[in-house]
Amino acid sequence: MRHPFKVWRDTADRLSPLRILTLACLAAPTIKALIDADDIIHSARPVDNLIHRAGFWTIIFLLVALAVTPLRRIARFNQLVDVRRMIGVGAFFYAVAHILLFTTDQMFDLTKVASEIIFRIYLTIGFVALLGLTALAVTSTDGMVRRLGVKRWQLLHQAVYVIACLALIHFFQQNKSDVSVPTFAAGLFGWMISYRLLVKWRKTRDEPPTWMLLALTVTISALTFLCEAIGLGIAFRVSPLRVLQTAFDFDLDMIRPGWLVFGSGLCVVMLDLVRARFAKPRRAARPTQPKLATGKPAA
Repeated sequence: MRHPFKVWRDTADRLSPLRILTLACLAAPTIKALIDADDIIHSARPVDNLIHRAGFWTIIFLLVALAVTPLRRIARFNQLVDVRRMIGVGAFFYAVAHILLFTTDQMFDLTKVASEIIFRIYLTIGFVALLGLTALAVTSTDGMVRRLGVKRWQLLHQAVYVIACLALIHFFQQNKSDVSVPTFAAGLFGWMISYRLLVKWRKTRDEPPTWMLLALTVTISALTFLCEAIGLGIAFRVSPLRVLQTAFDFDLDMIRPGWLVFGSGLCVVMLDLVRARFAKPRRAARPTQPKLATGKPAA
């Protein structure tokens, strides 16, 4: 049996390249921050820089954890399930770093930290999301699955969708001047939720056909453009139609979130095409002959 702290080994206690790669990806933002230490220290607000970095990677890893299910199905790569909880716990650790750095920025004045969380709605939303992530992280072990029971454990971990929504709202409110990245993140979240609803609606274990994935991508991309236009229209008091008219004004320095969502969806569609092309056809079940009362096959 694998030791619980040997996270680089799979459940069969074998060295797992996938787990090692996942650990490297989870550690990469921290390593990047250490490499950028000199620039961060000499920036105007170094702690604030780290706060935003930790919050950003919390969102990213939370979305990656949610992406495991559709990617596992579409890529026909069931081994991805083995690292889903690891990614979720990684998102939790970056969320903890986020709140600890915020506390540091407040000079460890816990009274002020508490009052900020209570009276600033975006901090309240972020803190509720952190509490939810804490509950999921604490119950992420195999032992907790056995204690809670599979059904109750699955029901509890369905809260990840609500937590992700709260985290995205917090992300939007933290980036009021430029919401392009939060809009892109929200578009990806919308795609993943819609995919799950599509699979549930079809009531079959078969993967949705490629044309459905393409239609889903086009729909979510269009909704991303529309929501962005409405948001910018409200923020800058202009007609959303005027914003939509600029959708085809391409600028390499600033690619619109709708196009990024569309490109990401197309990558998934291409992955499905390739995997469906090279997937091994299922063998048809051999018809069984009815047996007589003697147990011998009928003639």
